[in-house]
Amino acid sequence: MSETPITSLGSGSAESAPERGRGRLTKKESHWAFHPAVRSGDDRTLGERAADSMRHGMGSWPFVFIFSSLMAGWIGANSLLPASARWDAPPFILLNLLLSTLAGLQGAILLIAAKRADRISSELAKYHLEVSEATKQMLADHKEMLYQIKLGEPK
Repeated sequence: MSETPITSLGSGSAESAPERGRGRLTKKESHWAFHPAVRSGDDRTLGERAADSMRHGMGSWPFVFIFSSLMAGWIGANSLLPASARWDAPPFILLNLLLSTLAGLQGAILLIAAKRADRISSELAKYHLEVSEATKQMLADHKEMLYQIKLGEPK
């Protein structure tokens, strides 16, 4: 599968990303991959990289279509093949066991991915709070300078 660069995201552009030293944004990367407050790329831990890749893989249409095709193939083969060639005859006990195991693992994987998303949200909120406080202080400083200029006081 080829990864085509995304050229525009909201008000920003992926064209400025190489200037920040992070490479180009591809469809497999999240929209916050280049945000200065969020660790991405090699800065992430092994667990964070695994959670991101599983979230991108399991939360995609290709996964849904492939999984549905495998289930239809399994059921079709075990229903239509001669009785001697079937490996899981109806009522598909082996398939039920595999799906139950998958459901248990998928629940844990989704929780891990949700924790990663929460951590990203926290990092973004902290960054935006710091920027907001710095901007508030700069505005207060500018207001004070304007007040001094209006009174004609020296700087």
